[in-house]
Amino acid sequence: MRFTSERRLDDGVLEREFTLGEIPGTLWTPGSAAPAPLILMAHNNGLPKGEPRLVARARYTASCGYAVASIDAAGCGDRPRSAADEQARADLRRAMRAGEPVDEIFESFIGPLVENAAPDWRAALDALLTLPGISGPVGYSGWTALGIRLAVTEPRIAAAGFFAGGYVPRAQREEARQVTVPLLVLVQWDDEGNPRQRALDLFDAFGSEQKTLHANLGGHTGTPWFELEDGTRFFGRHLK
Repeated sequence: MRFTSERRLDDGVLEREFTLGEIPGTLWTPGSAAPAPLILMAHNNGLPKGEPRLVARARYTASCGYAVASIDAAGCGDRPRSAADEQARADLRRAMRAGEPVDEIFESFIGPLVENAAPDWRAALDALLTLPGISGPVGYSGWTALGIRLAVTEPRIAAAGFFAGGYVPRAQREEARQVTVPLLVLVQWDDEGNPRQRALDLFDAFGSEQKTLHANLGGHTGTPWFELEDGTRFFGRHLK
């Protein structure tokens, strides 16, 4: 892992850009010198680590005493995408404009995106946990489909917060039954791209004995800010 830039923010959080082979990432760490639990933070369906809502969440979470990392995994952000992936995205835009069903199109590129992204996240986790000032246990926050895969395959993840607003492939819906870590799941009741019953069925499928569902009125991007505050309390119960 090689750090390429750093800056100290007004709240004392240190923001550092890094590269790990071909993987670009950002690490936010609190001003305190005490070892901080690590939270991996991923945006839905391949959007970049620099997406403003993700950055705002990461900075706030770091200011509450956590190390927070985000990466552009394979197929995400500015990382190259396959011709088939680009065609699927073009088909999706066309189908959405025409009001046609889109589930099978989502399945065609979100499934491979999860499969390709998960190894990059595990490699980043390996490197991050060697850094001074970062300790386990590890939390995960964000993209549900990727979070399910990591929660099932990565034993170092001790708790997860899922934003149930993106398409979850069939493979991950089946894997949901194997998720046993404590969960906080956020649902937007009027999410344009994720029918609420599908989100409720997914919540029911999770195998965790400790799982909490927070549902709020509003569309896909309308998650209230106070849910971020509740999220830090959730991670405080399980990571500190």
